Amino acid sequence: MAEQFQDLATSLVARGKGILAADETVPTLTRRFDGLGISSTADSRRSYREMLFTFAGAAEFTSGVILQDETIRQQSAAGAPMAEVLSRQGIMPGIKVDTGARPLAGCPGETVTEGLDGLRERLAEYRGLGASFAKWWAVIRIGDGLPSAACIGAQCPGPRTIRGFVPGTWACADRRAGSSDGRRTRSRAVQAGDRLRPARCLQCLGGAARITGGHVATGARAIAIRARCNSAASLGAYTDDMETAAA
Repeated sequence: MAEQFQDLATSLVARGKGILAADETVPTLTRRFDGLGISSTADSRRSYREMLFTFAGAAEFTSGVILQDETIRQQSAAGAPMAEVLSRQGIMPGIKVDTGARPLAGCPGETVTEGLDGLRERLAEYRGLGASFAKWWAVIRIGDGLPSAACIGAQCPGPRTIRGFVPGTWACADRRAGSSDGRRTRSRAVQAGDRLRPARCLQCLGGAARITGGHVATGARAIAIRARCNSAASLGAYTDDMETAAA
């Protein structure tokens, strides 16, 4: 099993590829849609995300995609499960498993990530829906006197939890669920100071109360440009003229 985990991690950090984070919650994506005059419905969100998963060159530049609970349960316009849409291209489907950060009592300005309750059962379900790896997000502020010992203790609660700290907890639970201990990495465009931001492609859909095929085609071209430039930057080969050349 250790070899399986190593193969997964190696695939996720493949040279020239990155992980696409498409795990915005419904409220977050709705706010972005609202700002551009797009009606947020299950169908419009599915159309948007399917565009991100199927643009020309997706498999060339994307090693994995972090899905959101709604998305991993949806089907494509052709009726295929979203996880299958990705895996057919050789892209690993992942899933966000934390339930968000909440204010940490007694520690102003600090948060603790929630989602451990029922995690093992959720991982087993997500595995059945096609997920190959998982993401857990913890926010720790660094500054004068921060992080506090209480914050560290809350995020890393010790040996009474599985594996002794939060990421290890879900990693171990992943194994018991028959899934992988997915490592969240993201290809960073070091030279350009950029990363693949799917939200930018929303600008191509602005004002569309309903996302049509034409909007999807325009958005797909935009995400393809960002993915190509992001890939080049991760290899140290990005130049400014790639933006216009790609367009």
